[in-house]
Amino acid sequence: MSELADLTERLVSIPSHEDETAAGDAIEEWLRAETDADVERDDAGNVIAYERADGSDVDGNGTDPDAGTVALVGHHDVVPPAERQTTGEGTDGEYVVERRDGRIHGRGTADMKGAVAACLLAFRDATPPAGRELAVASFVGEETGGEGARHAIEEGFRPDHALVAEGSTNYSKPGVTDVVVAHKGRRASTLVAEGASAHASEPAAGENAIYRACDAVDVVRGLDTPATTVFGEEVTGSVVVTGFHGGDTWNVIPDRCEVTIDERTVPGVRADLARTETVPGVEWTVDQDLPPMGCGDDAFADAALAVAREVHEERGLDRPEHVTKPHATDAGWLSEAGTECLVCGPSEPGEAHTETESVSIDVLERCRELYTGLAEREW
Repeated sequence: MSELADLTERLVSIPSHEDETAAGDAIEEWLRAETDADVERDDAGNVIAYERADGSDVDGNGTDPDAGTVALVGHHDVVPPAERQTTGEGTDGEYVVERRDGRIHGRGTADMKGAVAACLLAFRDATPPAGRELAVASFVGEETGGEGARHAIEEGFRPDHALVAEGSTNYSKPGVTDVVVAHKGRRASTLVAEGASAHASEPAAGENAIYRACDAVDVVRGLDTPATTVFGEEVTGSVVVTGFHGGDTWNVIPDRCEVTIDERTVPGVRADLARTETVPGVEWTVDQDLPPMGCGDDAFADAALAVAREVHEERGLDRPEHVTKPHATDAGWLSEAGTECLVCGPSEPGEAHTETESVSIDVLERCRELYTGLAEREW
């Protein structure tokens, strides 16, 4: 039996879409039982452990100012399960976990308790170079905007480098786990156009908020698409109107209209949505802003790719590549705080958040070896 598969099943079996406490308890208990690390549980429920460079157990983010901290990062919250992924009515609603055809099936297998299990085992087994501090972190609240990551950062969690174990498998080609050097962020915003109501038979007596909103939408359509390049990989964002609502009655000039906008941001570049406020009566507000990530450390990115290629070559697999990822992750928050980040993990496109979610056991083992190798690599 695979220790990694067993640990993955144990973590996946614990419901964590409404309350992550029990899953966090299991991770904390495993770390205390399996390692001699300094294990911390913060007020948000994040679990963070350190193997200190000087062997101490002093709280903080490093006891040797010259020691670089490398963190393996995941999250133990999940999106709500589909009906088929729980044991159903008349039970406690446990998650269904099945192992078949070389895969583990169940909510959270791909996103991302399998990857968390791989990080934990790599953290336990790795022997970092002298002077390097190794950390592992499993956050809460990633699926709801990164609350756990933001709390940890506010409390001082700022490793020099982080490998965030979100999905990167089958990105450049089938059968490989690639190394993500950049990913998009997401900025959700709203335009509110205010006007003045009047009877529709006398439109000049009012100010049509829908017309003002349409003028603002024309501004959005004329904006440049965010784009940049990271390690020679082009990262192209987008900005698009996804909702439009104004007017309540067929014979009244509307005095209010709302427009929703979905923007996929890229490192260092945002669409100039503030230009919409040049339209009279229009106000632009940001509702959510998940930051993008772009790695700026060539040596770190090259070291991770070298390890990934070694792991693949040992298995007779195609060579992985540096790639980009369309989805926001906690790497965005860490990158914004100054940590050099990469993303690399077992989840494949189309697996996360689905009612048929699963993860390959072979790919989990590949990632475990990759994480261990990176923790031990000099760069």
